[in-house]
Amino acid sequence: MRHRTISVRTLVGVLFFGGWLTSLHAAPAPVAIGPHPAQVGRYEKLELTLTPQRTYDNPFDPCEVAIDLMIECPSGKSVVLPAFFGQDYERRDFPGDGKTVAWHYPVGRGTWKARFAPTETGTFAVRARLQDHSGQSLSEAIRIECVPSQNRGFLRVGRRDPRFLEFTQGEPFFAIGQNLAFIGDGQYVNVPRAEAIFAELARNGANFVRIWTCCEDWAVAIEARKSAWTRSWNRQSPIMPLPDGEGRCVAIKGADGTSIEVSPSHRVALRPSTSYTLRGRFKTDGATGLHVQVGSHRWYAPAKASAWEAFEKEFTTGESEYWLGRTTIALSGDGAAWLAELSLRETAGSTELLWEADTNRPVRGFYNPLDCFMLDQIVQAAERNGIYLMLCVLTRDLYMGALSDPNSAAYDQAIADAKNFMRYAVARWAYSTSVAAWEYFNEIDPGKPTARFYEELARYLDEIDIYRHLRTTSTWHPSARDCRLAALDVAQSHHYLRPGQSDFKDEVGAILAKAAFLREHAPQKLALLSEFGLATDKWGLSDHMKQDAEGVHFHNALWASAFSGLSGTAMFWWWELLDQQNAYRHYRPLAAYLSDVSFAGLTAATATTSNARLRVLGYQGSDRAYLWLSHQDAAWWNLVVAGQQPQEIAAATLEIEGLAPGEYAVQWWDTRQGLCVETQRVRCEQGRLSAPLPAVHSDVACKIARL
Repeated sequence: MRHRTISVRTLVGVLFFGGWLTSLHAAPAPVAIGPHPAQVGRYEKLELTLTPQRTYDNPFDPCEVAIDLMIECPSGKSVVLPAFFGQDYERRDFPGDGKTVAWHYPVGRGTWKARFAPTETGTFAVRARLQDHSGQSLSEAIRIECVPSQNRGFLRVGRRDPRFLEFTQGEPFFAIGQNLAFIGDGQYVNVPRAEAIFAELARNGANFVRIWTCCEDWAVAIEARKSAWTRSWNRQSPIMPLPDGEGRCVAIKGADGTSIEVSPSHRVALRPSTSYTLRGRFKTDGATGLHVQVGSHRWYAPAKASAWEAFEKEFTTGESEYWLGRTTIALSGDGAAWLAELSLRETAGSTELLWEADTNRPVRGFYNPLDCFMLDQIVQAAERNGIYLMLCVLTRDLYMGALSDPNSAAYDQAIADAKNFMRYAVARWAYSTSVAAWEYFNEIDPGKPTARFYEELARYLDEIDIYRHLRTTSTWHPSARDCRLAALDVAQSHHYLRPGQSDFKDEVGAILAKAAFLREHAPQKLALLSEFGLATDKWGLSDHMKQDAEGVHFHNALWASAFSGLSGTAMFWWWELLDQQNAYRHYRPLAAYLSDVSFAGLTAATATTSNARLRVLGYQGSDRAYLWLSHQDAAWWNLVVAGQQPQEIAAATLEIEGLAPGEYAVQWWDTRQGLCVETQRVRCEQGRLSAPLPAVHSDVACKIARL
């Protein structure tokens, strides 16, 4: 069999898209919009299937093919929304080792789709526009009626107060939540477990979760190297340049029996009682052939010459065989072998199952199909449970090295690739009101000159993200520059309580210091402490957190951050231990307290108490105040490690200045139960209100409102 050298772009098509090859003609090919509902609710998803009459090498590349929706709104406004190419999967859940595992099997060869959430009621006219090298074409127009719904819309910077969030419809939103960053088959949290955690968070009043879609090969990563041959943390890789051509292959070198394992980061799903074909080509030097084993299926591929040889083997799965078994390829004889274009498909099908074996797939510009589908499911679970997501989208290490010189070609290419990525993200997930924010990077180097990168992405998103999702980023040390950058809507910081740090034993003080930094550099922006927790001096999970099974530091940090000036609670990192300790119960009291509260337009409270051991945090306006009072001796270290119970504070008095004269209701809240336990009627005279405190053992919250 004669073999030819295949380009990287063609390999993307051959190995993933089932051999879709472009055949460009003089006239542009039409695109059709599939069946659609007659109406959709406001802010709810309308999904349309688009069918171009032509196929493309790389449908992820908008320079090769771009499909958009051209939308005429009832108000007369026209908007353009990108569409996307993706692979659908069938999902089944099976019991695994102590947890449910999801089986995902591809359906078809991939489809073009558009997802649209109308933001106004009335009749929309929608066309699909296809642009490729041969020109442009438009579909016939369809009409969709948008009707009212209960959905409150997208999260936005508050119009009354830019320090806080609100929905499109104007209702206030305060972020209460945590990280659930790593979601993957090999992680503590997989998709079924994430769905269960979302439900538990919602049951306890939490509403905000930070998710990584940039985990490389250990969890969900939309754009990252996921290889059947190596892992991102391995120092050595068997992947090498082809010995006699363009591209890359896998090398096996050594004595007779030396083997390499085909080990994708995603378990490969198979159908029972189904015929499959494994194909590839190889070349040897000294070795006489290859021994191939797939689960219980074994065969030998002899080398006939020093030239490249093709091999192909068909096998049938058993009645209960749902996964690709252990797959190895071993040398027969001493020497070396080079393996290329390994492929696994149903014998009667064309969808590539072993796409991670492609050694020529680009790491930027290819969007991992199963990870994208998993993120679909995560977003849908968030929608079902009223959870809003900050998606950390770009894989930092694929871009950071290129962002050193803003005047370089590498920097320009990083911007171009990031724009393509964000186009795909907007097309696939921006419809969802549960997507609160795009976080470009997790903890990128704060010394990199990234301002131009963020500014160009912001301008691009202004064009394509018709819902105007929030934008943010994070750095591995606090970045005052990023806090001030107008292209970023949310200033954020990360902080851990670590031994040797001055704030290690005082979680409330640590929260206040980080909030003060963010508010100093972003006084009129959204601000989040988006990673927080107890850690070792080397950033690992602290045994103290395990010791603090009652979540003292967790409780105190949640309440302190809610009253610190931030736009949401401190977002804890150690989600596995939080889940095992059922820490979700700590969200419920705070959520109950905040259920009818808006901090918009309020200022830091001028409240004091008659006891110096009480620390007072909060907000006030002319006719109301919201306060949290904490016993300074009730810090986590004192209670959990030192075993020192704070002495009860009794007969103390609260004083607050700046309220308008009149009668006020003062409610005292139990922060463990989330209930008002005492209400006082107090008069404010000469700008000062004084109220007796109940006995304070650790902390208490207060609501003051003019009658």
